[in-house]
Amino acid sequence: MFSQSVTLSRVKPAATVAASARARALRAAGRDIVSLDAGEPDFDTPDNIKEAAIKAIREGKTKYTDVDGIPELKAAICGKFRRENGLEYTPAQINVSPGGKPVIFNAMVATLNPGDEVVIPAPYWVSYPDMVLLAGGAPVFAPTTAEAGFKLQPADLEAAITPRTRWLILNSPSNPSGAAYTRAELAALAEVLLRHPQVWILTDDMYEHLVFGDFEFTTIAQVEPKLYDRTLTMNGVSKAYAMTGWRIGYAGGPEPLIAAMRKVISQTTSNPSSISQWAAVEALNGPQDFIKPRAKAFEVRRDLVVSMLNQAKGLHCPTPEGAFYVFPSCAGLIGKTAPSGKVIGNDADFATELLDAEGVSVVFGEAFGLSPFFRISYATAPALLEDACTRIQRFCGAVR
Repeated sequence: MFSQSVTLSRVKPAATVAASARARALRAAGRDIVSLDAGEPDFDTPDNIKEAAIKAIREGKTKYTDVDGIPELKAAICGKFRRENGLEYTPAQINVSPGGKPVIFNAMVATLNPGDEVVIPAPYWVSYPDMVLLAGGAPVFAPTTAEAGFKLQPADLEAAITPRTRWLILNSPSNPSGAAYTRAELAALAEVLLRHPQVWILTDDMYEHLVFGDFEFTTIAQVEPKLYDRTLTMNGVSKAYAMTGWRIGYAGGPEPLIAAMRKVISQTTSNPSSISQWAAVEALNGPQDFIKPRAKAFEVRRDLVVSMLNQAKGLHCPTPEGAFYVFPSCAGLIGKTAPSGKVIGNDADFATELLDAEGVSVVFGEAFGLSPFFRISYATAPALLEDACTRIQRFCGAVR
């Protein structure tokens, strides 16, 4: 008889993946479904990046590579960090992995001992806590509020840190809220971290280029150089370059940590796809002029979604600074009756009833550690977004 491990029994399946799967199943059954659950740009990978991959195939660059990245990609990543973030890394300080998730997971496996704590601000990307659990650590959640823009406050960070704290995971702009930390806000968090030298920082900058208006992105090792030696600065090509399926994540950090992560990857996935690595070289070294227009397109979509959701009865949607998500409150609908006759007891019920009644798939807030909210990804065509938001307004209007 099959029996899963005790470690795995502590882990939940990713709610975002489950929501997408249910939406696909309903669509396959003939339902008219609008999916706002997947965190994936609807833009295509730029042609010059595709051509670099095709060229790599034709040139036979299809063999195993160094387990944590080809030298050419590590050099391109060093150039990116220098050019865009003012951070100096050598190739020995760079890790390349098959996606952003393995970067985080390998860092946790390489450093955590049983009972070590990792502070995770809530709401959080669904995978952070479970990766910590799989690595033998203990996630410690530091709550944020909509009133504070879903951003971790220094006092709450201080309260979450104990002698067992090993890491803080900081995601800006955030999945699921879109919240992005200003330079001053990062400096205030850095003041706390400087008082706790045992705490390392993993900063997930995957949405770095998707910021709006005059917001200026900064990362914590750039803001406070004294934290450089205990910060892992993680990024990837998935979001800004619309390369989700290519599976390339990367990070810069202290050489001993990178070496430990290399040991983990050598015994697990080994190297990322050689072809994807050559495509990523072109992504980082090639033309960057398409990034700002695409970010502007996401900003227009954000404004549409925020406006329409704030016109829906019982919803309140803050305006985020970046990424391509909004994280509205559905508190005004909790305890009320959906068109089906069922009572909406929590945000999971809200998401289920919305999907059943109007065919709009969203992810409930509890999956991200904060209720009663839900996440919408607006990385889809404006016409579909308008249709979806109209359906949401209709559903909310029918709640009694």
